[in-house]
Amino acid sequence: GILYNDVVPHIWHIVIAVFYELISASFYRDFGMTFAAHSVGFISGASIAVLVGIWLGTSKLIREAMLPYLNAIGSTPKIIFLPILFLMFGVGIESKMAKGAMSAFFPVVFTTTLGMMLINPVLIRVGRTFNLNKWQMITKIYMPAMVNPVITGFRLGVAITVIGVLVAELKFADGGLGYRLGIYYEQFQIAPMYAVIVLIFALAAAANSGMTKLQDRVNRHMAPTTSKGKKARASASGGLGVVN
Repeated sequence: GILYNDVVPHIWHIVIAVFYELISASFYRDFGMTFAAHSVGFISGASIAVLVGIWLGTSKLIREAMLPYLNAIGSTPKIIFLPILFLMFGVGIESKMAKGAMSAFFPVVFTTTLGMMLINPVLIRVGRTFNLNKWQMITKIYMPAMVNPVITGFRLGVAITVIGVLVAELKFADGGLGYRLGIYYEQFQIAPMYAVIVLIFALAAAANSGMTKLQDRVNRHMAPTTSKGKKARASASGGLGVVN
């Protein structure tokens, strides 16, 4: 064949290996560990990122002070922090969760900050005119206006978190899909290795599809609210003498 069979095995060998993976109890154990590390890491990292992004977006002084450092760390390959994470959390699932949280944090914090900066100033002035408190400003003004940038950050964060967790599992782990992939590679079990890669691609595609559907659903839900909001803001702006 064109490709060396020990490098790229026949497609049917990979299909059979996928089947055996799907009926293997150990595969689901490793999948569960990766899923748990990814879920906890993403949720914790993204939640903190949204709060930090709102904070940066509402304070120009803090934003100008912190963004250069966040940009520097965000553009640095996170793999260099793995030794520190392993020292702090060990080689168990906790270090994978920490790596996932770190991977999820940066895309979400940047898109949230950008979303805050792009909010129409008229909306903020109207909210302040009606004496909305901080929580009301976040829930009534900030979040509806920046929902799309935040979900875009979530989509990026989900994908990058998958990569971060798998890389951590490849380096040092006692389980997980990355660990399973590394074991197959070390044992030169090429077809099972490709089977795990195929299943990881399938799971990542399913996660991305889920985030896309979530974004579409949110957009449909927000459309009537946005339309009503525009009319209300136009009326308020006219009454307050605010120029859009």
